[in-house]
Amino acid sequence: MGILFKTADTVISSINEFLDAIDQGALVFKQGVNNYLNQEIQEFTVNMETILNLESHADNIRRQIENDLYIHSLLPQFRGDVMVLLEKLDDIIDTAKENILQFDVEGPKIPIELNNDFSKLTDAAVLSVESLIPAVRAYFNDVGAVKDKLHRVHYYERESDKLADNIKRRLFKELNELNLSEKIHLRYFALHIEHLSDAAQVVADLLSIMAIKRSL
Repeated sequence: MGILFKTADTVISSINEFLDAIDQGALVFKQGVNNYLNQEIQEFTVNMETILNLESHADNIRRQIENDLYIHSLLPQFRGDVMVLLEKLDDIIDTAKENILQFDVEGPKIPIELNNDFSKLTDAAVLSVESLIPAVRAYFNDVGAVKDKLHRVHYYERESDKLADNIKRRLFKELNELNLSEKIHLRYFALHIEHLSDAAQVVADLLSIMAIKRSL
């Protein structure tokens, strides 16, 4: 990041802190879903509180970065793109927070035979976010490396789609003991988790375009 912000150590630190919060939020989200599946309610509650704090922290950092970009007149050519990038990155931790809250509020009753399916889906969705963070860092430090790092985001987003579809297929074709309303309810939770990888994909697509623009 020093290439772009040689005289703005505070902004460098803030961007790293912002990305760390998003990365940690994704990890806490994974822990939260797995604790919910394992009926570890106390641990799940701690995960929920942690991700709420991380989301609030990320919001505050993002606003400070945006303010600093203007005050210090940094990245005048790419400032608009960077602002959008920060907003879309913030959407990721917002999505994780909203999903955890949905588990808490609606309390879906997930059959134990689907625990592994939901856990695998969560892993893939979180891996798409984890793969995105190094690509974002590369944009500010080594833009030529962005493309190579983004392929993992696309891979795990596709895996999330497949795993979510598998859950939906099992719900409507195999688990006959569930009534239709239960199947629809659980289907939406598969979609909720899948949305985390979709949010990462949105950032990856934006970052790919931004990297091309910076390379011109």
